[in-house]
Amino acid sequence: MSQETIDLSPPPSRRSLGLPAFLGGAILAGLFFAGALPRWRAQAALRADTEELSVPRVTLISPAPTRREVGITLPAEIRPWQEASIIPRVTGYLKRWHVDIGTKVEAGQLLAEIDTPELDQELGRARALSAEADSRLELARSSAARWKELVKNATVSQQETEEKVNAVATGTSALEAARAEVRRLEELQSFRRLVAPFEGVVTVRRIDVGDMVSASAQKELFHLVQSKDLRVFVRVPQPSTSIVTNGQVATLTVPGLAGRAFRAQVVRTAGALESSSRTLLTELKVENSSGEILPGSYGQVRFESRGSGEHLSLPANAFLFRAEGPQVGVVDAQGKVSLRSVQLGRDFGTTIEIAGGVSAGDRVILNPSDSLVDGSQVRVAEPTPSGKAAP
Repeated sequence: MSQETIDLSPPPSRRSLGLPAFLGGAILAGLFFAGALPRWRAQAALRADTEELSVPRVTLISPAPTRREVGITLPAEIRPWQEASIIPRVTGYLKRWHVDIGTKVEAGQLLAEIDTPELDQELGRARALSAEADSRLELARSSAARWKELVKNATVSQQETEEKVNAVATGTSALEAARAEVRRLEELQSFRRLVAPFEGVVTVRRIDVGDMVSASAQKELFHLVQSKDLRVFVRVPQPSTSIVTNGQVATLTVPGLAGRAFRAQVVRTAGALESSSRTLLTELKVENSSGEILPGSYGQVRFESRGSGEHLSLPANAFLFRAEGPQVGVVDAQGKVSLRSVQLGRDFGTTIEIAGGVSAGDRVILNPSDSLVDGSQVRVAEPTPSGKAAP
């Protein structure tokens, strides 16, 4: 008879069976989290980047107080106080000239003489016609006197008498016309002598002996200038017109006269800006009795300002130029943009002077976007070395 072996060892407990299951679940969970965590981190980073990129990043700069030279220096055109082109009034041939370029002349001094044979003949004919008209008038007067006596005796008719009297009036008018023609030609003949209209210096002579001159050609024979006083013309830009007033004293400098400064006084302005250049034409007077300054020269005039030299300025790339005028974007402590209109002063190229609209403590956006609008939210970036960053 066989014997059966009976296993009398106790059965495995439930605790011993759960440990391997727990370890397996922990391993699976670890593997799951190990794979999902980088993805969650990538998604969180993407959301953060998206939110960051949705808010523009800007660089801020504050208006810088600058002290410029008080006043303005402008190019100037120097002209003589008086100048005249001597043009012939008669037709003929130049008989002789008495002055040349550089000659100082007095008012009324003879410059040249013109031979006018045709005009002389016209004048002789006019004088003969005047004498003929005078003779006819005398005959008409004597005839009228006789007819007045004869009409009293009814020897002649009243009609004939009135005709004789009217002939006297007609002859008088004809004589006056003939005499007027003589006076006109005599006055015209006086222009055979070319004389200086004022004291000055001859700067041009364009004629020589024997040359034909014509009244209709309007050819300049001499040019005369008076330079004891000079007219100086400058064009003042619109932003600087407030510093220019009648009677104001300015300083004139001329290339070639190094170290010399001449007193110039404003005598008048155009009173309106030229639409093409937006400048105010201004005339100044300069005393030049020594003759150091030559008319026609180029110079520079400096106007001194009566105001302060403290001004604010911003880089030229901080401005928005729109239909509303020049604007800047100012950012507050919460990063909110406020668009402000500003008044511009002088343009210095890289920087522009500000006459109003911002203060020294404002934080202004550098290189603002064209799409920038009022109320936009921005983030402040690190300052660039191109300018002074706002705090």
